[in-house]
Amino acid sequence: MSEREIKSLEDQFEARIANDEKIEPKDWMPEKYRKTHIRQISQHAHSEIVGMLPEGNWITRAPSLRRKVALLAKVQDEGGHGLYLYSACETLGISREELFHQLHTGEAKYSSIFNYPAVTWADMGAIGWLVDGAAIINQVALISTSYGPYARAMVRICKEESFHQRQGFEIMMTLANGTPEQKAMAQDGLNRWWLPSLMMFGPTDDQSPNTEQSVKWKLKRKTNDELRQAFVDQTVPQANLIGLTFPDPDLKWNEEKKGYDFGKLDWDEFWQVVKGHGPCNKQRISARIKAWDDGKWVRDAAMAYAEKQEKANLQEAI
Repeated sequence: MSEREIKSLEDQFEARIANDEKIEPKDWMPEKYRKTHIRQISQHAHSEIVGMLPEGNWITRAPSLRRKVALLAKVQDEGGHGLYLYSACETLGISREELFHQLHTGEAKYSSIFNYPAVTWADMGAIGWLVDGAAIINQVALISTSYGPYARAMVRICKEESFHQRQGFEIMMTLANGTPEQKAMAQDGLNRWWLPSLMMFGPTDDQSPNTEQSVKWKLKRKTNDELRQAFVDQTVPQANLIGLTFPDPDLKWNEEKKGYDFGKLDWDEFWQVVKGHGPCNKQRISARIKAWDDGKWVRDAAMAYAEKQEKANLQEAI
């Protein structure tokens, strides 16, 4: 293909993006757009399945049957989200096996927040309220992302994440209205998960290498800092409602910008966790590799059955 033809295709592509048209798998797209989307969607998918681990550890220790059933359903939802997203990613020409290989070898990343331990029941509330709350802020904007399969997957994911956020807030509200020990547990959960939740949105805009291009191509509709500010403004009143406080002495209302100011984040900690040196990085990846290896016989059996059915269908056709 000549440079002139490529330039024409690029111009048509940019025009479609500008007109808010969805890009579909069989449409022409720049190679950088394809690779950027593989990185973004796979990171999202990996985050869903790794995020099952800290919560799955609490299913057998939930304080009541109602809590157990709700947590089990939530973990099941997250597994489903991962499957939707892996399927969307495969439409860009990468195999499921390669996606998992990238996760297991550290080539692909997942949300850094899942490398922190969940040490009390209140952490299940904090994860639902804060982590899923932050995810919703980011993911609602993705419903209008430019890549069709990703945008359509986000519709159902956002509905289910909204339920998860309400479930987490209800856990925290119950604890905050309980005994002094239960309220202290809720406050401790908020203290430990608040700052990592703010860092979920990624580095500041001036330090993010991908934000500008992602916004231009409408892979993202808002920048990291815009999303982070929206999350803070949404969450502070919720904490005030149930009588919990934030571990940030600089948190205060700014009348001029009609939003909350908050303190600087520990970006050194963020990058250490991203690079694999967080409290639970090795534990999380080891668990995923073990699950992949233990499930090999299931994949092999499914492939053998599919081949058997294909041969049987060919025999009937003959």
